[in-house]
Formats: sequence, C-alpha cells, structure tokens
Amino acid sequence: MAFNKVERRNKIKKRIRGTVFGSAQRPRLTVFRSNKEIYAQLIDDNTAKTLASASSRDKSVDKATKTEQAKLVGKLIAEKANASNIKECVFDRSGYLYHGRVKSLADGAREAGLQF
Repeated sequence: MAFNKVERRNKIKKRIRGTVFGSAQRPRLTVFRSNKEIYAQLIDDNTAKTLASASSRDKSVDKATKTEQAKLVGKLIAEKANASNIKECVFDRSGYLYHGRVKSLADGAREAGLQF
C-alpha cells in the first residue's frame, strides 16, 4: 500500500507515541513543523496539559533562516522549562526525521540546559 507524505508521518507518529510518554517531572517535548514555522510544546500526558510552549512566531525569535529560528525556539522552550523548574524531558519528533530543523531545535534546547 502506497502512503503519501502525511499518512507516512502519521503512521510513524503513532508508533513513536506508543513508547514516548511524558509526566509532570519529565514532560514530553513535542515538535510541529510547518512549511514556514516551527512549534515546540512541553506536555504532561498524565493530565493532558501543556506546561510550556514556544514557536518561531514569538516576538523574541529573530527572523533568520528556518534552521536558525528552530535553534532559537529550542533555546526559548528550554528557558521556559527552567523557569517552570523542569530540567529533563522526553523528545517526541512527531514522525519527522531527526534532521534539519528538528535536530536544530533539539540542539538548541540541549545547549540551554534541557536534558533528554
């Protein structure tokens, strides 16, 4: 059966979500990537609440290349996590390849002190 790009990503996403689970002490850092923007959220799956979020649409993120914006979003989500006293999380790439903007966001979060 042939899958298009969206169906393939959703299939991979479902497989990842079967193993990745976030709690209040170690939330899930999930990534959504659109053609223009990138979004990150820290989610507590026990209560289904978003603890912190950041995106390239925030005023504090400078307009640069999309990869540089992703790194800034990673740093921003890590700063918000540190403000909420969250030191480590579980990374959920949401079916995207760990490459390019997704990897850049993860590297930015790690540089700012978030551990996963």
